[in-house]
Amino acid sequence: MNFLKKIQFSHIYLAIILFITYVPIILTLLYSFNSSRISSIWGEWSLVWYRELLTSPDLIEATLNSLILALLTCLISTFIAVSGAIQIVRKSNFWGISIEYVSLWPIMIPEIILAIGLLAIFSNMGLPFGMVTLVIAHTTFCVPYIFILVKNRLLEENPDFKDAGKDLGATDFMIFRDITLPYLSPAISSGMLLAFAMSFDDVIISIFVTGTTVNTLPIKIYTKIKSGVTPEINALISIMLLIIISVLAVYYVRNTIVKKQLFKNANYKQ
Repeated sequence: MNFLKKIQFSHIYLAIILFITYVPIILTLLYSFNSSRISSIWGEWSLVWYRELLTSPDLIEATLNSLILALLTCLISTFIAVSGAIQIVRKSNFWGISIEYVSLWPIMIPEIILAIGLLAIFSNMGLPFGMVTLVIAHTTFCVPYIFILVKNRLLEENPDFKDAGKDLGATDFMIFRDITLPYLSPAISSGMLLAFAMSFDDVIISIFVTGTTVNTLPIKIYTKIKSGVTPEINALISIMLLIIISVLAVYYVRNTIVKKQLFKNANYKQ
């Protein structure tokens, strides 16, 4: 009875959210080991769909295309966003503020409208639909997110660091390399990961701007699930989840080790 009294609404709400979020993921993992082709019928534990996945050239090609697309989008978006954020923060005038607001439009415009607009632009320009149009389109909606993170980080930078560097004879390039860039690295890395995830996951815009020769993984999955979720998709999702969890685990362990080392050094100096 005392236990029930300690339960608050926030606990119930959190439990419901966790249940809705993670139960479908757990079921997907379980059904990837189901030997039956029909997900609603459990056969027996098997790795047959993982073998089918590794021998499926279409899914492998789509996965590689998505990885290449996300990597190119990530790098190009980061270069454009970082360059733009630095220039706008340094020259905060009417034109800089206007360009900043215009650059944020892809965030506020619905994806379907942005996709139709990009389709019309590429058609009028005569660009062949494929990897080039995909990279341009994905870069368009990824730049604002990185731009916001980097700009907010720049606004928090202490100008005394740059003044100290100039007093010590450092050039503008040396100040950017040794002071500004390390300071911006958390925002840049966060923006790059966000851009990579958004590009890898995009469906709506990719459908409109891709060609017949280039197929990405989200589009491939979308076309396959029209006739029902196939077991190969469950196996692919399970592998992707395993990779993501492994990366997060490595990141967590690394941060834990670094924090312990810093704490140890601080205690040693005291």
